[in-house]
Parts: sequence; structure tokens; C-alpha cells
Amino acid sequence: MALTPQVYWAQRHEEIFLRVELTDAQNIDVEVHENILHFQALGHGAKGQNLYEFTLEFLLPVKTQMAHKSTQRQVNISLRKEQRGWWTRLTKQERKPLFLAPDFDRWLDESDAEMEIKEKEERRNRRKALQDDDEGFISLKTGFLFTYNLVQFLGFSWIFVNMTIRLLTFGQDSFYDTFHSISGVMFFCQMLAAVEVLNAALGVVRTGVIPTLIQVLGRNFILFVIFGCLEEMQNKPVVFFVFYPWSAIEIFRYPFYMVGCFNTEWKILTWLRYSLWIPFYPLGVIAEAVAVIQSIPIFDETNLFSIPLPKAVGGSLSFSYFLHVYLAFMFLGLFINFRHLYKQRQRRFRTKKRKAH
Repeated sequence: MALTPQVYWAQRHEEIFLRVELTDAQNIDVEVHENILHFQALGHGAKGQNLYEFTLEFLLPVKTQMAHKSTQRQVNISLRKEQRGWWTRLTKQERKPLFLAPDFDRWLDESDAEMEIKEKEERRNRRKALQDDDEGFISLKTGFLFTYNLVQFLGFSWIFVNMTIRLLTFGQDSFYDTFHSISGVMFFCQMLAAVEVLNAALGVVRTGVIPTLIQVLGRNFILFVIFGCLEEMQNKPVVFFVFYPWSAIEIFRYPFYMVGCFNTEWKILTWLRYSLWIPFYPLGVIAEAVAVIQSIPIFDETNLFSIPLPKAVGGSLSFSYFLHVYLAFMFLGLFINFRHLYKQRQRRFRTKKRKAH
């Protein structure tokens, strides 16, 4: 024979809350039909482990859709009133059932419930205002990132296409005037690349600051110091072999970021962005190292950037000593960035495989 559990109730203007005192309830069956709720479950109540049930006929109509959730200590049931309003009692019968009692943990008077509604509305309005501000900021950030990546893409595309056409047209002769034909746009793109370091440092984009800083400083050192300050280096073929891998990587990296600004993805573009660097990045670093090695005799001969020593010592400290040290750090930077890019690639494609499964 089924027993009756202890039931506690509370209300709001639009909802009814019931709390059934049953521990570890199982086989829960809750139905609402013609304004009558019937509950049955097996659980541990006031009289131990048993089958418990009860029936309630509500004062006013309720919606048949209801929700219930069982915890280790109780079963919580929530229903929605057919019409918004405050009930004088829960059941149609004036005499309250013996098993039914107010849930003082959730109990509110009508005026308190109205105040709760106002507070919820105020919180909702504040959240909406904050959300609108966030959306405005996100839109501004998205527009900024898209514009930056578009400008860089157009710049490096011009460099790559120009160098390719010149190579096909003039062959090896195009190697010797690469700097004079390309350097203006390359200077602009590499100066603008400093924005990427700021974006990483300020959290505008989620990427490591150190790898980004290494790449930007390394490239700018080669471009502005090795090539920009030494006219003798500007006519050497090594300029072509430095500029070409740089632009080949960037014409796929920047479109990848442009598409990502709108939370979309092109699979082929994703693969190219995370794969082309594998051959081109080491080749670019090797070409940069060759450029540094070729510049060392020129710095020794011209004494450019050399540091004068005290008269007692005489002479000067050649900039070439710094370049020898720089070569060692260049390959250390290659290792750090290669490791960073490899981890990025692993995370990207491992995540995609998990989603596929």
C-alpha cells in the first residue's frame, strides 16, 4: 500500500513550486491532467523505503507541461500557472491536506514576489546593456582585425605575385633587383606587423607574445638593418630568397585570420595555414642566416654600427661580433617558433579529429 510523502509548496505570480521529501527517489511518475497533479515514486520517506504517492487538485488551472528534478534528498517539481496571478491557497478544497505545508525556504508574500520580479527585470536590463556594450566592442574589434589582416594580405599578395611574375619573365636576373622593386611595400608590411605584438600583449588575439615578438623583430632586423642599411646587400640574390618564403606564408595566414573574424572556416585554407610553414619557415630562416653571414665582412669593412673603445684600448668593437651572437639566437628562435607552430598545428587538427568522431 502506497504512503503519502511530506510535500512543501511555494508560489510566484506565474509559477508553482513543490518539494517532495523523498530520499533517493526512483521510478518517478508525475502527471498533470485536468488541473490535477498525481505523483508516485519509490524512495525513502518519513516511514522508510516504500512506494509514495499523492494527488493535488489545484485552485486554478495550470499548464500540463511541468518539470521535475530528483536529488539525493528530495524531488523538486515546478509548474506554470495558466494565468498570471496570486493564489490565496494551493488546492481547490479549502481544507489544506495534512501532508502539505508551506516551503518557507522559497516562500514569498505577494508584495515580495512583485519586488523579486522588479529586481529580476532590473538585472535583465543591466545584463542586456552590458551585452550590448560587449557586442559593440566585439564588432569594433572584429572590424579592426579584419581590416588589419586584409591590408597585410593585399600587401604580401602584391609582393608574392610581383616576385613570381618577375621570376617567370626575367629568370635569375630578377634576383638582383628584388630589393629595389619590392622593398617599399615590404617595409610598410613589416612596420605594420608590430601591431601583432601589441594585439598579443593586450589580449586582443589569443596567441603567445614571445613567438610573435621573435618573428617580428627577427624579420625587421633583417629588413631594416641587414638590407636597409647596407647598399651592398641590396643587389644580392639572397634578398629574393628571404622575401619569397615570407610572402608565401603570409598570403595564406592573413586570409585564414580574416575568415576567422566571422567564426567561419575554409578547410583548404586552414590546412594551408597550418602546413605551408613547415617547408617555408626553415627555408626563410636559412636565407636570413645567409644574409647575415654575407653582411659580416661588409660591416667589418665599413665599421657601420661599430662601438668606439676608450683611447687607452684603441680601435672599436665591430658590429660583426653582435651578428655572430645573433646567428646563434636566430636558430634558437627558429627552434622556439617551430615548436610553437607545431603545437598549434597539433592542437588544431587534433581538435578537428575529436569533433569528427
